[in-house]
Amino acid sequence: MLFLKLYYHICCLLKKILFKILFNKQLIGIKNLNFRKRFQLTIDRGQVIFGRNVFFNNDCSIHSVGKINIGNDCIFGENVKIYDHNHIFKSKLEPIRIQGLSHGNVEIGNNVWVGTNVVILSGSKIGSNVVVGAGNIISGIIPDNSIVKKGKIEKWR
Repeated sequence: MLFLKLYYHICCLLKKILFKILFNKQLIGIKNLNFRKRFQLTIDRGQVIFGRNVFFNNDCSIHSVGKINIGNDCIFGENVKIYDHNHIFKSKLEPIRIQGLSHGNVEIGNNVWVGTNVVILSGSKIGSNVVVGAGNIISGIIPDNSIVKKGKIEKWR
């Protein structure tokens, strides 16, 4: 197990160096980021900010054309996807692929646990001390101290 952990840390370090070379000033807080296998990050004209002690499990991805801000002490389960943009589809006469993109910032507070297979969409704001249960699609505002289960928001007691 120790060998496997060492392998993940070395792979993560090398990938973070590559991300810093590719995205430079568009990427803030990369030192504080840890992730496992197949983590993807793309930044096109946007910016991604990581707080302290952020962890992504296997197969997660972040894609930004605007701004994504992730707070301190956040953990993400497997296969979490974060997008700060969406395709524009106003005209049936033009292919969607050429109609461009709209974007809205994504903000994730401190001490957030996002479960497996969650998708966080453009314009979403997740408060601090929030648990997002597995399989949810987030497309709005989740207040501080909440739990999201089966698409419903409950107060975290």
